[in-house]
Amino acid sequence: MERESMEFDVVIVGGGPAGLSAAIRLRQLAIASGQDVSVCVVEKGSEFGAHILSGAVFEPSALQELFPDWKERQAPLDTPVSEDEVVFFTSATAVMRPPHWAIPKPFHNHGNYIISLGNLVRWLAEQAEALDVNLFPGFAASDVLYDEQGAVKGIVTGDMGVARDGSHKHSFTPGYELHARYTLFAEGCRGHLGKQLIRRYDLDKDSDPQHYGLGIKELWDIDPAKHRPGLVIHGTGWPLNQSGSTGGFFLYHAANHQVALGQIIDLSYHNPHVSPFDEMQRWKQHPHIRQYLEGGKRVAYGARALVKGGLNSLPKTGFPGGCLIGDDAGFLNYSKIKGSHTAMKSGMLCAEAVFKALQNPSLDRFVDFEAEFKASWLYDELYRSRNFGPAMHRMGTFMGAAFNFIDQNFFAGKIPFTLHDSTPDHACLDLASQAPRIDYPKPDGKISFDKLSSVFMSNTNHEEDQPCHLTLRDANIPIKKNLPLYDEPAQRYCPAGVYEVLSNDDGSHRFQINAQNCVHCKTCDIKDPAQNINWVVPEGGGGPNYPNM
Repeated sequence: MERESMEFDVVIVGGGPAGLSAAIRLRQLAIASGQDVSVCVVEKGSEFGAHILSGAVFEPSALQELFPDWKERQAPLDTPVSEDEVVFFTSATAVMRPPHWAIPKPFHNHGNYIISLGNLVRWLAEQAEALDVNLFPGFAASDVLYDEQGAVKGIVTGDMGVARDGSHKHSFTPGYELHARYTLFAEGCRGHLGKQLIRRYDLDKDSDPQHYGLGIKELWDIDPAKHRPGLVIHGTGWPLNQSGSTGGFFLYHAANHQVALGQIIDLSYHNPHVSPFDEMQRWKQHPHIRQYLEGGKRVAYGARALVKGGLNSLPKTGFPGGCLIGDDAGFLNYSKIKGSHTAMKSGMLCAEAVFKALQNPSLDRFVDFEAEFKASWLYDELYRSRNFGPAMHRMGTFMGAAFNFIDQNFFAGKIPFTLHDSTPDHACLDLASQAPRIDYPKPDGKISFDKLSSVFMSNTNHEEDQPCHLTLRDANIPIKKNLPLYDEPAQRYCPAGVYEVLSNDDGSHRFQINAQNCVHCKTCDIKDPAQNINWVVPEGGGGPNYPNM
């Protein structure tokens, strides 16, 4: 198939905080030096910010470096944190509040802001456009292009107008080849091209397995009398501890009488009967959370996996012709539950290294920012948090929290040894027959809800007559292997009702994939015990359209 091609100095895949920060920094350096460096950013969402979901309490350190005048530019950081509250839910009704001195330092949020990360990304896209970055929303990068020496030379955007059976509809438009001297991959957690590059170049050979959490978030308009602008609540305990799972929850009082709330469950959980979606719905019934929601209205829903392995799981970021940045590599600081400022900084460091490389065309096109990373505050921050996740996984919620208090408050994250967690999340599930079943309460339609009505609120849409983007490496595995052993956990770990096991007339079962529901969280790609589900990009513009998330 003959494709049209476009040439750039740098192509960036993914228009989130990392990708846009890299693009902006490249253009800033080019303008300051009087050089012409062409940069483009491709984003699979229908607009920049459409697929962005985060808590989010935002630390402005990287933004301050990128735009020291961000306040004058009216960046959407409008609600400073006014109060921190950390709680442990010891039961369905009880709450324990540790004294302030017992809270690990990373949970202190003085100087941070409660924001919509989606709106910040929209603002960053405006800044990038003003710097003459070429922005291509609605274009999904479907494959990597390589030159004869095996170096990355760009990407291919997905074809549009392909029917489910692979035939071309009347609206068929072939994708474009975007060629570049350097290609930066900033797809976010579990990027479908990023994982291919890690495998192809063996970038993680010296790293621990990557670890993940699933974050499920809702926005609520609440009674103004209950609203406390700037209040940040973090906690852990019930209900996750009932199944031996680890994770935590958050509730942030944002602007306009709105709260952002959600739960993060570590995808290392063992019981295949756990449903993260239902765990969150019953968590909202705890009196400490319900008190804010009663009389309010849910206005948005979404879900996204997050990368939490930290420094121990960080792969090499450079390879011939490009780099991994942001959560495509795994720069999130799980001890702070923050990854936006770290993603931005990784993009900026990479941009500076690439700009230097562009000045020397004789280089072999291998570029990385390892030296710049290790000399930066980003490395120091991730080094100090390296034990946080492994402690929670290996010691459990309460002992892990005690270890992290000692590590963070007495040793400033520099305790003289490093914990490791060498078991991949997908390998953690027990047999369904050996795990206690969980009876989740039915939703009440006021505080708790069902999956399908929640997906509706995410504004998710895909062109129905297109190839399924949730592919199976072996179509027989869900029926022949997973069902007897694991009771098919996909129907529970997916927070969008994508996977179902249905009965046929003859009593046999079939595995059904409702790809139209997919909110692009990537949990199935991560947690499937057989690693049989492979998430690939659907037609550009498909997926959720998150407002203010």
